[in-house]
Amino acid sequence: MTDQFAFSYPSPLKGYENLEPLSEERNDDGKSLKNPQHGVLSKAYEEFPDPLAKDRRGGFDIHIYHYQNNPDQATYAKALWERIRREFPELRIYRFFDGPVGPHPVAMFEVNLFTPTQFGAFVPWLVINRGPLSALIHPNTVESEEERNHTQRAAWLGDRIPLDLRIFKLMKEEEKSKEEEAERAQQGRL
Repeated sequence: MTDQFAFSYPSPLKGYENLEPLSEERNDDGKSLKNPQHGVLSKAYEEFPDPLAKDRRGGFDIHIYHYQNNPDQATYAKALWERIRREFPELRIYRFFDGPVGPHPVAMFEVNLFTPTQFGAFVPWLVINRGPLSALIHPNTVESEEERNHTQRAAWLGDRIPLDLRIFKLMKEEEKSKEEEAERAQQGRL
């Protein structure tokens, strides 16, 4: 489980300070609340909010897992992979992995989503069609936050599969080593 206090969180009300209180008036269903209508949809309908990637990585990765030693799951996963490629050809769909790769401890395949429209169409479809498989949905932000993107910011469909987070620590150590080496090289030139 991710330490929720390992990160800082900006206020969800940033940009909405000092507004009049919201009404407690209910809609006709008696349960939901009436919200102030201003005729403008959130920008989040059109583009992913910052700091989500808007480049070639896509805003979200979805990793769909199967246990490679379970022939029923492997068969289902392969069929789902093919179906996604046929029904959602506009998405970037990676090759079918038969074993663990990166922080993913079991076999999987990956799908990238680039727009809120793709997210809104594909995720509900996957909720219904994923069958016995689990899926990790995580955002792509800056590289230095890869571990956070795969943990604290991630969502799961089905059972959570513990990731091998060691790879992220190794990536941070390697980056720090490169920075130190560049600093030493710079000091040697002075």
